[in-house]
Formats: sequence, structure tokens, C-alpha cells
Amino acid sequence: MLANYLIGLREGLEASLVVSILIAYLVKTNRRHLLVRIWTGVAIAVGVSLAFGFALFFGPKGLTFEAQEAIGGTLSIIAVGLVTWMIFWMARTARTLSSELRGAVDEAADGKWWALVMVAVLAVGREGLETALFLWSTTEAATRDSAATWEPLAGAGLGIATAVVIGYLLYRGAVSINLTVFFTWTGAFLIIVAGGVLAYGIHDLQEAGILPGLHTLAWDVSDTIEPSSWIGTLLKGTLNFSPQTTILEAIAWTVYVVTVMTLFFRSVRRRKSASNSRPASPVAA
Repeated sequence: MLANYLIGLREGLEASLVVSILIAYLVKTNRRHLLVRIWTGVAIAVGVSLAFGFALFFGPKGLTFEAQEAIGGTLSIIAVGLVTWMIFWMARTARTLSSELRGAVDEAADGKWWALVMVAVLAVGREGLETALFLWSTTEAATRDSAATWEPLAGAGLGIATAVVIGYLLYRGAVSINLTVFFTWTGAFLIIVAGGVLAYGIHDLQEAGILPGLHTLAWDVSDTIEPSSWIGTLLKGTLNFSPQTTILEAIAWTVYVVTVMTLFFRSVRRRKSASNSRPASPVAA
């Protein structure tokens, strides 16, 4: 539940920030009549994301077990790729997101009426589709040994609701947070979660017969940590940890987490050093 809450919080906050920046800029530039286009784009993006999520959760049910596992494993790996890209993209653009969006609004406002709608659709829809895909992957992983799916979905819903409240407070100027620090530490945690989703995807492809080694285990601690126990549920819900892990799953998790985490914090340090070494802008008299 915690992992899904943070996913909903992070992705929801990104979308909320985008919407609040778009709205604030139009209001400050006396273009309130264009706000309906932003909200139309947001509504379309939310609708498409919900439809995509519905298709993911209920679409594969009529297929054979092997087909479901093959689709699930493939989509899980795609989700890991998208979330990894999102983590690096947001860490890189957190400082310049506002100026980029303002430029997009100015360009779209001078064009066709639907151009500004598309700005909102693309900006919010990207977050929505990524959220739907990654939540589906983490929910499938967390409920492998249980039929209950409401807990991870409730966690994601709470995270999104929290993000909407924070986004509104940021818009109203009631709170101020360091977005660089926020996206750095949530990004690091999501890398660990994504590693678990990757391992889950590998396991699905093994069950589908696409990858070998289904019965070659790296460890089996199910006698010590029962999947239905509170600690097993906690580890599964936060880190996608499986008491029975194949060698291929363990290798995939280790290589992904170590490599991506190293590159992520190296890029964070590099951007921080570049920012500290940049000369201060002269102040006009």
C-alpha cells in the first residue's frame, strides 16, 4: 500500500503541478477565457487514463493462463522502462518545468483552439497513462498470492488525493516544498519498487514459458516469511519482495537497482555541482 501511495503521490503531484502552472500563468496574463481549454484537456486525459487502466485490469481475463502471464510480464517490463525514464526526466526538468510549460502555453494560445487542449492532454495524460500501467503492475505483483486488490488501489487513490491537495495549496501559495529534494528521494524509492516490478515481470515470463529457470530458486524463505503474514504482506506491498525468488529474478532485480540507482544519484550530484558552480546573475540597479 505504501508503494502505491507514493506512486500516486508522485505522479499525481507531477500532474497537479502541471495543471497549477498552466492555470496560474493564464490567470496572471489575463487570459481566463482560455481556462476552459485547460480543463477540457485535463478531463480528456483523466478519461483516457481511466479507460486504459480499466482495460489493463479487466482485459486479459478471458485469455489462457500462459497468454495472461506473457502479457503481464511484457507490460510490467514496459512499465519499468517508462517509470525509469520518468524518474530521470523529472529529476532533470524539475527546475525548468514552469518555464517550459509557459512557453508551450504562449505558443498554443496563438494557434488553433484545440492546441491548448492538447497541451493539457499531453502533459497530464502522460502521467495518467504511466500511473495506470505502473499501478497495474504493482497491484498484480502485490496480489499474486491474494485476491484482494483494494488495498494497493486505495493506497494509490490516497496518494493522488494528497497530491491534488498539495497542488492546490501550492497554487494558492499556502505551502512551499523543495521539488528537487522531493523528486530525488521519491525517485530513489521508486527505483527499488520498479526493481520488484521487473522481477515480477520476469517471473510472469517464466511462467508463460518464454524465459527459463522457473524452478531454479535463488532462495526460498517461505518457511520463515509466510506470504500471508504481516511482514510478508508489508514486504510484498512496498518492495514487491517474494519469499520464493528464482535466480533470474534475483539477477534482474540486482542489476537493475544497482545500475539505475548509481546512474540516478550520479546525475543528481552532477546537476547539483553544475548548479552550484553557475555564476550568480547580476542584479539590476
